[in-house]
Amino acid sequence: MQITGSSSFLSFLIKKISGFEGELIFNTDKPDGTPRKLLDVTKLHESGWHHKIELEEGIRMVHDAIKDTHWD
Repeated sequence: MQITGSSSFLSFLIKKISGFEGELIFNTDKPDGTPRKLLDVTKLHESGWHHKIELEEGIRMVHDAIKDTHWD
């Protein structure tokens, strides 16, 4: 099993979760990270480990935990 992602995908997911209503602007003259990001979790699964929290749920949990933090 492989998991792929991009910074723009994560940006829109975080925007959705956080309720940010502004515009996301991307510099399309520059690449979006490496051309292809892959994480092969086959060995983890074969060893018996499986994730319990989906990406969106995990980001939501972190957001909820820190949203009222004042960063001075």
